[in-house]
Amino acid sequence: MFIPIGDTPNPPGRPVVNYALIAVNIAVFAIITLPLSYSAPDPRDPALLQYIQSIPAARGYPLQAILQSISAYDLFLFKHAYKAASPGVTPLMLSMFLHGGWMHLIGNMLFLWIYGDNVEYRLGSARYLFAYLSTGAAATLFYSLFSSHSTIPMIGASGAISGVLGFYFIWFPKNRVKVMMLLFPFFMDVILLPARLVLGFFLVIDNLLPFLLSPKMGGGVAHGAHIGGFLAGLAVAYGLDRISGEAPSEPSEKEIPSWKSPFSRTVQTEESPERVRTLISQRNLNGAVRTFLSLASTSERLGVGPDDIMRLGDYLLQNRRYEEALTLFRRYIGDYPAGPYLDWACLGAGLAILHGRGEAATAYQYFLQVLDASPSPKAEQEARRQIASLDVRAP
Repeated sequence: MFIPIGDTPNPPGRPVVNYALIAVNIAVFAIITLPLSYSAPDPRDPALLQYIQSIPAARGYPLQAILQSISAYDLFLFKHAYKAASPGVTPLMLSMFLHGGWMHLIGNMLFLWIYGDNVEYRLGSARYLFAYLSTGAAATLFYSLFSSHSTIPMIGASGAISGVLGFYFIWFPKNRVKVMMLLFPFFMDVILLPARLVLGFFLVIDNLLPFLLSPKMGGGVAHGAHIGGFLAGLAVAYGLDRISGEAPSEPSEKEIPSWKSPFSRTVQTEESPERVRTLISQRNLNGAVRTFLSLASTSERLGVGPDDIMRLGDYLLQNRRYEEALTLFRRYIGDYPAGPYLDWACLGAGLAILHGRGEAATAYQYFLQVLDASPSPKAEQEARRQIASLDVRAP
């Protein structure tokens, strides 16, 4: 048995929305699920007969035996939870906070606790809440495509949490997940595994294969909803990355530690590659930066040349213009995925996002990318120094 119990590195601060979501799920379970699960339904409730008639397995059994097996919670779910055959916005939202039992709740909250803090830190609290609810809705609707006539209530936070996992898969590919391995009584240990390996196992082995074998629902688990939520998270994270790489914002006032790239020259703010090169030759780096960032196409940016682009990036870092530096380095990484200076571009992006936004977990990914980019000795040394400093803060 493999049980994820944590991840590293973790971002600073408290993920208040993530904690609130966990608290709401637990509160709903304590207030609604537990008491109703141990209560008998009202025999006078007209919905009771409809519920019994909707259960195929109930045909041929004595009515008294059926009534004894139904709880008030079963009837509550039939009346208020989301059903593909009778969809609605209110039951869709409510169903995200309802669970079938202790293990269902604990499993979902464990995953939300492990992965949600990183995603909330990257998105911000308000956008994280919106993303959580939106991907949860997308998960439910995706499930409905394959079970449009189902009257079985669909409950649980796992669709929305799968959306969180999709965000995590895109944004934290080199994080490590602490996994408890239980092969009792032969082997028990906690190991660190790459996050994408763990999440890929969740998607393919735990959900995709069971879904293909039983598209509607297998073993009481809505695998289609898990897949739909995960895909929604992937799509939104990818889209946000594409958008965020286009618009620089105002620079931060935070300090950056000294670092020296091979492009640090004393060089010092319009709409063609030629203009960029001219401004650089005139030592007008401020104008060259503005002109370069206005170049909309990859072909135009490639006309500037790797050396000049990296000089502009170094200039921005030295002047603490972190958002512009991050935009420039991200564009360089996208334009030259296997080109020269990829190691320095990843290092520059990591430093910009660490000292401009304080996003340690995201910066960590860029520093790890430096080591994957056949780095020069100096770039590797600086990346390892940054990783070591972040690892000290990781749990």
